[in-house]
Amino acid sequence: MSNVKQIVMPGDPVEVPNLKPRNGVYKCGDNKYCSQFFGILQESEQFVDVVPFTGKYVPRRNDKVIGKVIEIGPSMWIVDISSTYTTLLHMNDAPWRVTSGELKRYMNVGDYVYAKVLSINEIKESWITMKDVGLKKLEGGTLVSIPAPKVPRIIGKGGSMVNMIKDSTHTRIMVGQNGVIWLDGAPENVIVAIGAIRKVEEEAHTVGLTDRVKKYLEDKKGEIVGNSE
Repeated sequence: MSNVKQIVMPGDPVEVPNLKPRNGVYKCGDNKYCSQFFGILQESEQFVDVVPFTGKYVPRRNDKVIGKVIEIGPSMWIVDISSTYTTLLHMNDAPWRVTSGELKRYMNVGDYVYAKVLSINEIKESWITMKDVGLKKLEGGTLVSIPAPKVPRIIGKGGSMVNMIKDSTHTRIMVGQNGVIWLDGAPENVIVAIGAIRKVEEEAHTVGLTDRVKKYLEDKKGEIVGNSE
Protein backbone atom coordinates (compact mmCIF):
# COMPACT_ATOMS: atom_id res chain seq x y z
CA MET A 1 0.00 0.00 0.00
CA SER A 2 1.35 3.40 -0.95
CA ASN A 3 1.81 5.97 1.81
CA VAL A 4 0.66 8.73 -0.55
CA LYS A 5 -2.65 10.21 0.61
CA GLN A 6 -4.85 10.44 -2.47
CA ILE A 7 -7.34 13.32 -2.48
CA VAL A 8 -10.63 12.54 -4.22
CA MET A 9 -13.65 14.59 -5.28
CA PRO A 10 -17.32 13.52 -5.24
CA GLY A 11 -17.86 11.11 -8.13
CA ASP A 12 -14.19 10.24 -8.57
CA PRO A 13 -13.58 6.51 -9.18
CA VAL A 14 -12.25 4.54 -6.21
CA GLU A 15 -10.20 1.39 -6.69
CA VAL A 16 -11.08 -1.35 -4.18
CA PRO A 17 -8.76 -4.29 -4.98
CA ASN A 18 -9.31 -7.05 -2.40
CA LEU A 19 -10.89 -4.52 -0.01
CA LYS A 20 -14.46 -3.84 1.10
CA PRO A 21 -15.87 -0.38 0.30
CA ARG A 22 -17.18 1.32 3.44
CA ASN A 23 -17.72 4.94 4.51
CA GLY A 24 -17.86 7.57 1.76
CA VAL A 25 -17.73 4.98 -1.04
CA TYR A 26 -20.74 3.97 -3.15
CA LYS A 27 -21.37 1.65 -6.10
CA CYS A 28 -21.57 3.64 -9.33
CA GLY A 29 -21.68 0.86 -11.93
CA ASP A 30 -20.94 -2.80 -12.49
CA ASN A 31 -18.00 -3.54 -10.18
CA LYS A 32 -17.26 0.19 -10.04
CA TYR A 33 -17.12 2.43 -6.96
CA CYS A 34 -16.99 6.19 -6.55
CA SER A 35 -16.26 8.72 -3.82
CA GLN A 36 -19.16 10.35 -2.00
CA PHE A 37 -17.06 13.18 -0.54
CA PHE A 38 -14.23 15.60 -1.12
CA GLY A 39 -11.62 14.00 1.11
CA ILE A 40 -8.77 11.54 1.53
CA LEU A 41 -8.79 7.96 0.30
CA GLN A 42 -7.89 5.74 3.25
CA GLU A 43 -7.13 2.02 3.08
CA SER A 44 -6.92 -0.39 6.01
CA GLU A 45 -6.33 -4.14 6.04
CA GLN A 46 -9.97 -4.86 5.15
CA PHE A 47 -11.68 -1.65 4.10
CA VAL A 48 -11.38 1.37 1.87
CA ASP A 49 -12.96 4.66 3.07
CA VAL A 50 -13.12 8.25 1.92
CA VAL A 51 -12.54 10.51 4.93
CA PRO A 52 -14.18 13.90 4.23
CA PHE A 53 -12.30 17.09 5.08
CA THR A 54 -15.35 18.61 6.75
CA GLY A 55 -18.72 17.58 8.09
CA LYS A 56 -20.70 16.75 11.22
CA TYR A 57 -20.05 13.51 13.05
CA VAL A 58 -22.28 10.67 11.84
CA PRO A 59 -22.67 8.03 14.59
CA ARG A 60 -21.82 4.43 13.80
CA ARG A 61 -22.58 1.43 15.99
CA ASN A 62 -19.74 0.60 18.42
CA ASP A 63 -18.02 3.98 17.96
CA LYS A 64 -16.46 5.28 21.17
CA VAL A 65 -17.49 8.90 21.72
CA ILE A 66 -17.10 11.70 24.27
CA GLY A 67 -20.32 13.58 24.95
CA LYS A 68 -21.70 16.34 27.16
CA VAL A 69 -24.93 15.95 29.13
CA ILE A 70 -27.23 18.77 27.97
CA GLU A 71 -30.61 17.70 29.37
CA ILE A 72 -32.01 15.19 31.88
CA GLY A 73 -35.35 13.38 31.73
CA PRO A 74 -37.01 10.97 34.16
CA SER A 75 -35.20 7.92 32.74
CA MET A 76 -32.52 9.17 30.34
CA TRP A 77 -29.82 11.74 29.78
CA ILE A 78 -29.69 13.67 26.50
CA VAL A 79 -26.07 13.91 25.39
CA ASP A 80 -24.36 16.14 22.82
CA ILE A 81 -21.88 14.08 20.78
CA SER A 82 -21.38 16.71 18.03
CA SER A 83 -23.90 14.99 15.77
CA THR A 84 -26.81 16.57 13.91
CA TYR A 85 -29.21 14.21 15.64
CA THR A 86 -30.27 13.57 19.23
CA THR A 87 -28.25 11.15 21.36
CA LEU A 88 -29.76 9.40 24.37
CA LEU A 89 -28.29 7.53 27.34
CA HIS A 90 -30.94 5.44 29.13
CA MET A 91 -30.52 4.86 32.87
CA ASN A 92 -30.28 1.10 32.22
CA ASP A 93 -27.18 1.73 30.09
CA ALA A 94 -25.40 3.66 32.87
CA PRO A 95 -22.82 1.88 35.05
CA TRP A 96 -24.81 2.59 38.23
CA ARG A 97 -28.06 1.23 39.63
CA VAL A 98 -30.19 4.26 38.78
CA THR A 99 -33.77 4.85 39.92
CA SER A 100 -36.17 6.75 37.67
CA GLY A 101 -36.29 10.41 38.59
CA GLU A 102 -32.94 10.34 40.40
CA LEU A 103 -30.59 10.69 37.44
CA LYS A 104 -29.11 13.97 38.69
CA ARG A 105 -27.57 12.10 41.62
CA TYR A 106 -25.19 10.43 39.15
CA MET A 107 -24.70 12.89 36.29
CA ASN A 108 -25.84 16.46 35.84
CA VAL A 109 -26.03 18.90 32.94
CA GLY A 110 -22.47 19.82 31.91
CA ASP A 111 -20.92 16.48 32.86
CA TYR A 112 -18.96 14.56 30.21
CA VAL A 113 -19.06 10.84 29.44
CA TYR A 114 -16.90 8.42 27.51
CA ALA A 115 -19.45 6.07 25.97
CA LYS A 116 -20.14 3.71 23.08
CA VAL A 117 -22.79 4.02 20.35
CA LEU A 118 -25.19 1.16 21.00
CA SER A 119 -27.73 1.63 18.23
CA ILE A 120 -29.14 4.10 15.71
CA ASN A 121 -32.83 4.19 14.82
CA GLU A 122 -34.66 5.03 11.60
CA ILE A 123 -34.85 8.76 12.41
CA LYS A 124 -31.09 8.88 13.08
CA GLU A 125 -31.35 9.13 16.87
CA SER A 126 -28.46 7.31 18.49
CA TRP A 127 -28.45 5.50 21.82
CA ILE A 128 -25.21 5.23 23.77
CA THR A 129 -24.09 2.96 26.59
CA MET A 130 -21.52 3.19 29.38
CA LYS A 131 -21.65 -0.55 30.08
CA ASP A 132 -18.35 -1.71 28.62
CA VAL A 133 -14.69 -1.81 29.62
CA GLY A 134 -13.16 1.65 30.01
CA LEU A 135 -16.39 3.60 29.56
CA LYS A 136 -17.09 6.11 32.31
CA LYS A 137 -18.01 9.57 33.49
CA LEU A 138 -15.02 11.84 32.86
CA GLU A 139 -13.63 13.65 35.88
CA GLY A 140 -11.19 16.55 35.54
CA GLY A 141 -8.86 16.71 32.56
CA THR A 142 -8.97 19.00 29.52
CA LEU A 143 -11.14 18.69 26.42
CA VAL A 144 -10.29 19.73 22.87
CA SER A 145 -12.26 19.28 19.67
CA ILE A 146 -11.19 18.53 16.12
CA PRO A 147 -13.25 17.80 12.99
CA ALA A 148 -14.51 14.21 13.28
CA PRO A 149 -13.16 13.24 9.81
CA LYS A 150 -9.61 13.87 11.09
CA VAL A 151 -9.86 11.43 14.02
CA PRO A 152 -8.24 8.52 12.09
CA ARG A 153 -5.08 10.62 11.65
CA ILE A 154 -5.01 11.49 15.37
CA ILE A 155 -5.26 7.79 16.24
CA GLY A 156 -2.86 6.61 13.53
CA LYS A 157 -2.38 3.09 12.24
CA GLY A 158 -2.93 0.70 15.13
CA GLY A 159 -2.98 3.66 17.52
CA SER A 160 0.57 4.67 16.58
CA MET A 161 0.06 8.45 16.50
CA VAL A 162 -1.93 8.88 19.73
CA ASN A 163 0.36 6.45 21.56
CA MET A 164 3.42 8.41 20.46
CA ILE A 165 1.86 11.62 21.80
CA LYS A 166 0.83 9.95 25.08
CA ASP A 167 4.21 8.32 25.67
CA SER A 168 6.20 11.45 24.81
CA THR A 169 4.11 13.77 27.01
CA HIS A 170 3.29 11.38 29.88
CA THR A 171 -0.41 12.15 29.50
CA ARG A 172 -3.58 10.11 29.42
CA ILE A 173 -5.59 10.66 26.25
CA MET A 174 -9.01 9.38 25.18
CA VAL A 175 -10.07 10.05 21.59
CA GLY A 176 -13.76 10.05 20.71
CA GLN A 177 -14.68 9.11 17.16
CA ASN A 178 -16.85 12.25 17.22
CA GLY A 179 -13.75 14.47 17.36
CA VAL A 180 -13.77 15.26 21.09
CA ILE A 181 -10.49 14.43 22.86
CA TRP A 182 -9.90 14.24 26.64
CA LEU A 183 -6.41 14.74 28.07
CA ASP A 184 -5.10 14.52 31.62
CA GLY A 185 -1.64 15.06 33.10
CA ALA A 186 0.68 17.81 34.26
CA PRO A 187 -0.52 21.13 32.75
CA GLU A 188 2.79 21.68 30.92
CA ASN A 189 2.56 18.23 29.38
CA VAL A 190 -1.07 18.66 28.35
CA ILE A 191 -0.15 21.89 26.54
CA VAL A 192 2.52 20.08 24.52
CA ALA A 193 0.13 17.19 23.75
CA ILE A 194 -2.54 19.63 22.54
CA GLY A 195 0.07 21.29 20.32
CA ALA A 196 0.83 17.91 18.74
CA ILE A 197 -2.89 17.23 18.24
CA ARG A 198 -3.35 20.62 16.55
CA LYS A 199 -0.40 19.89 14.28
CA VAL A 200 -2.02 16.63 13.18
CA GLU A 201 -5.33 18.42 12.67
CA GLU A 202 -3.78 21.12 10.47
CA GLU A 203 -1.61 18.75 8.44
CA ALA A 204 -3.89 15.69 8.31
CA HIS A 205 -3.92 15.66 4.50
CA THR A 206 -0.13 15.60 4.13
CA VAL A 207 2.44 12.84 3.77
CA GLY A 208 5.27 12.39 6.31
CA LEU A 209 3.16 13.69 9.17
CA THR A 210 4.35 11.12 11.72
CA ASP A 211 7.97 12.21 11.32
CA ARG A 212 7.05 15.88 11.72
CA VAL A 213 5.00 15.22 14.86
CA LYS A 214 7.87 13.15 16.26
CA LYS A 215 10.26 16.06 15.65
CA TYR A 216 7.82 18.50 17.26
CA LEU A 217 7.67 16.30 20.37
CA GLU A 218 11.45 15.95 20.49
CA ASP A 219 11.83 19.75 20.22
CA LYS A 220 9.40 20.17 23.14
CA LYS A 221 11.11 17.59 25.34
CA GLY A 222 12.58 20.26 27.63
CA GLU A 223 9.09 21.59 28.40
CA ILE A 224 7.72 18.23 29.53
CA VAL A 225 7.52 17.48 33.24
CA GLY A 226 8.67 14.01 34.26
CA ASN A 227 11.44 13.44 31.72
CA SER A 228 14.51 11.88 33.30
CA GLU A 229 16.93 14.06 31.38
